[in-house]
Amino acid sequence: MKKKVLQLAGLPAPLMSALQEAYEVVEYSTLSDRDFSGMAGEFEVVLTNGEGVVTREQIAALPALKLIAVFGVGYDGVDVQAARDHQVKVSHTPDVLTEDVADLALGLMLATSRQIPAAQTFIEKGKWSQGSFPWTRKVSGAALGIVGLGRIGQAVAQRAQAFDMSIAYCNRSPLQDVAYRYQPDVVALAKECDFLLVCAPGTASNRHLINRDVLDALGCDGILINVGRGSVVDEQALIAALDAGTLGGAGLDVFSDEPRVPAALQNRPNVVLTPHMASATWATRQAMSQLVLDNVAAFFNGSPLVSPVPESR
Repeated sequence: MKKKVLQLAGLPAPLMSALQEAYEVVEYSTLSDRDFSGMAGEFEVVLTNGEGVVTREQIAALPALKLIAVFGVGYDGVDVQAARDHQVKVSHTPDVLTEDVADLALGLMLATSRQIPAAQTFIEKGKWSQGSFPWTRKVSGAALGIVGLGRIGQAVAQRAQAFDMSIAYCNRSPLQDVAYRYQPDVVALAKECDFLLVCAPGTASNRHLINRDVLDALGCDGILINVGRGSVVDEQALIAALDAGTLGGAGLDVFSDEPRVPAALQNRPNVVLTPHMASATWATRQAMSQLVLDNVAAFFNGSPLVSPVPESR
């Protein structure tokens, strides 16, 4: 008989097919309250994605729960402290998506500074015959500030070096094994750079870390890039800065209330938007899926998890 696992959030179709071959996957959204109450004691594993939420109340309602397997590197929606309190492990899918996210971050930097989408629209609307496209901003040799110099931040920094960019970063504490300049204050970092890249996780302490003061410090020539989490940026302050012309532009892959993106961020030549797609290549999503499968299999086999979150090690 197949083990039951509970699916709390959307997962890619290939991963779902592989899971359904090995387990009985029960989708939470299809259960009535009565059905869930009757089955709650049968679920040792919960499946969710990087944007999914797993609350203390949900964890407490699953008495047999032992593993929360996250499809994604971010797991800020999971109440990790509640999981620890209930002796529940949490796994995620780090490393395999680092390169793709770093690639897109650099792509957003180039697309926003050079206004590539706006330039295409300029051609498509027949405006080239009326004159040249407005001049844009240079990337090579610019100053890059990175908020959150983890795996992804370091991968972007490595790419930025090929563009002769000067690099500084802001973390809770300096890293011992990197040569980039450490700046403990995010406002001071923004004041010093041309591009401010957000790679920070969406923890409660990071909520609206990029606020009006930071955006003012970045200034009318500065560009904000966010491939971290939407909650890290105060979206209303960002819109206000763009409206006032006190910020040069923004390249955003993540938003505060996905998939809803404020209309005020759309249709701006100096803003480039992508639908949280930084890790969405076939190769990487397949690798992420395999990590989920490997973690779930390891749990049921009684083996150590392949990629537990730091709090579960």
